[in-house]
Amino acid sequence: MSTQTHVPSLLSRAGTASVLLAAVGGTMLAPGAVSEAHAQPAAAKALHVAASKKGSPYKHGAAGPHRFDCSGLTVFSYKKAGKSLPRTAQQQYNKSRHIPASSRKRGDLVFFHYGSSVYHVGIYAGAGKIWHSPKSGQVVRLERIWSKSVWYGRVR
Repeated sequence: MSTQTHVPSLLSRAGTASVLLAAVGGTMLAPGAVSEAHAQPAAAKALHVAASKKGSPYKHGAAGPHRFDCSGLTVFSYKKAGKSLPRTAQQQYNKSRHIPASSRKRGDLVFFHYGSSVYHVGIYAGAGKIWHSPKSGQVVRLERIWSKSVWYGRVR
């Protein structure tokens, strides 16, 4: 019996709430175990939330629902996805799991830095673009990553 036919059969007999093990990418996970596969739905939802705020004005210190600064947009977006982030871009960088550019995925955080100091954050949208709230007088928008001085972080 293939995995594709076995899992739905198991779910229909046992009920989704009582299934103790789930097959993810060919590996078995115990209840409560966290994997990249489970982390990505929150990232995808956060990305969708950020995109839904397109056109919202920048306001220093604001974290939504109608105005945002850069880290306020990421805090708001991930909160709607069920994840908690610290308030500032630097604190978010410190708390995220640092990943190389080659491993970045949609929904990961993109941190702009000068030396060792992070000064801006956005949410990776794919194709070298981010959703972010740029600066005073501007609005939440999708924009190409304009600098090579970026680091990437995955929300845990």
